[in-house]
This record gives sequence, C-alpha cells and structure tokens, in this order.
Amino acid sequence: MQRILQRGEIEALDHNALPRLRLPARDSVFADRAARLRQLAEDSPVGDYLALMATLADAQQRALADCATPAPSAERIGLAQAHGMPPLQAMGWPRDSAWRDVLRRLLDDVAAAPAVPPEAVQACGALRRALDEDPAAIEQLADAVLAESQDGIDGAAAPFVMGALQVVWTDMATRFDAAQLPVVSPFGVCPLCGSLPVASVVRIGGQYQGYRYLCCSLCAAEWHMVRVKCSHCESTEGIAYHGVEGGPEAIKAESCDRCRTYRKIFYQEKDVRVEPVADDLASLVLDVLMGEADYSRASGNPLLWQEEE
Repeated sequence: MQRILQRGEIEALDHNALPRLRLPARDSVFADRAARLRQLAEDSPVGDYLALMATLADAQQRALADCATPAPSAERIGLAQAHGMPPLQAMGWPRDSAWRDVLRRLLDDVAAAPAVPPEAVQACGALRRALDEDPAAIEQLADAVLAESQDGIDGAAAPFVMGALQVVWTDMATRFDAAQLPVVSPFGVCPLCGSLPVASVVRIGGQYQGYRYLCCSLCAAEWHMVRVKCSHCESTEGIAYHGVEGGPEAIKAESCDRCRTYRKIFYQEKDVRVEPVADDLASLVLDVLMGEADYSRASGNPLLWQEEE
C-alpha cells in the first residue's frame, strides 16, 4: 500500500532534492558587491552614490575578516527548530554592544578613503559623534533599520548602521551549520535571520542551475523559492515580468496583480556578474516605472533609505 506523505514530510523531501540554502562566501561576499557597484557606477546617473556604497562594502569586507560574533546557543537553535523559526532572527536578537565597534570601524574607514565626497565624510563624523554621545539613539536607529521602518529614519546614517549590522549577521551566517536549520520556515523571510529579501536571482552552474533564490538583505544568505510565484503573497496567478526598454536583459521586475507588489529578479544566464544588492540599487529607473504602473516594492534596498517627510 502506498503511504500518503504529510505536509512536513513533503517539504522535507523537497528541501533534500535541491540546495535549500546558499550561505554567503565569507572571503568575498562584500568584496564582490564592491566590485559590482564600481562596475555599475561607470554608466549610472547615480554613479557617485554607487561608488560611495562600494567604499562601504570594501570596509565591510575588512571588518568581516576580524568579526567573531557569538554563535547562537544550542537552546536557541533547539527552540527555532521546534517552532520553525529563524535561528538568527534579527528582530529581538540580544545585540552585543560590540556591533557598535564594527560601526565605528566602518565610519573611520569610509571617512578616510580617497575620493569620498565631503558630505559623506560629514555624515560619518556626525554618526561617529552620536555613537559616543548617545548610543541609545543609535540602538533605536538599528531597531528601525532592522524593522525596515521609515519612521524617524536618518537617511544619511541608515546605510552605515545597516552596513555594520550586515557584517555581524553575515559573520554568523557564514559560520552557521545549515543542517541545524528548521525543516519549515515562515514564508517570505530569510530562514536564517528572518529579514526580508532584497531581490531574487536565477542561478547558473552546478547544483544551483536554473533555480531561483531569494537574497537576504541582512545576512546575505539565499534560500530557494520556486519560480513564477509571488515572493510576497505566494500567489501563482497574475505574475508578470517588466523591464526597461533597451535596458539589460538580466534585470526584470516580477510583479503580482493580487497584492500589487514587485521585487526584482536577476538572471545569471544573461549576466553572470549580477549581485542582488548592487544591481537592485543601480536599477532605480525600473523602480520608477513600476511605481508609475501602480506597483509597490515588497521591500527596500538595505543601502538606500529615505527619510519620512
């Protein structure tokens, strides 16, 4: 007699049939992003900002090399496994004050780098002073950044705060044992840290060939999701793909008519160099077009924040 598999068993089989999770490459994750940002900056109307974020990414790579964030306890991992929750969940994580030391290092590195605009140097200096004078306010800003809140966000400071948090969570992600991941995780968020994806990439090569992965905006982990399915509401109907006329074929916006949101999707077969955060940040024209078509972004870019007016 053929046994009918239960939901959890089916998902477990699916996770074993293909790589469910792609952990970030510790020795190159931010360096690759910096290189891509500089490449995209050459012909971009926002090239100066992309170049500044490349300088930040370089500083992140250097900071990551020395970062040693305490790993989650066995008790925390056990609770995550029992309840199907991300084991490195960013919201509510008891942050050690050492993350602010990472932020100080990033600010000093960026401010001292050549060709950094004076406005950016001033922003780094102001944030550096705030770290010393009002660390509680910096912690509040970190909470708002992790929650993707626009309320009370300092748009000039937020990318640097997020940059430091990315280093800390990427450090933990690179050292995480994927075998300890819960079999089932909440839909639409990173199974490691619970953050929203910035975009998705259809990968090429080896075991990843042709699979679509959502890309975490915080810890740089990627997790598998079937194609032609809304990454926001799970709908498989009303999915459409949009591009900029005459623009790169590797970049599309995947929209959903059910929830009227979109996220960008990148195709490595069209451009092997695509990097989710960098390519999303450099394709703001597509965001404008999607806004004009009455679609909203499902989540933002971790390196671009707008202050609420």
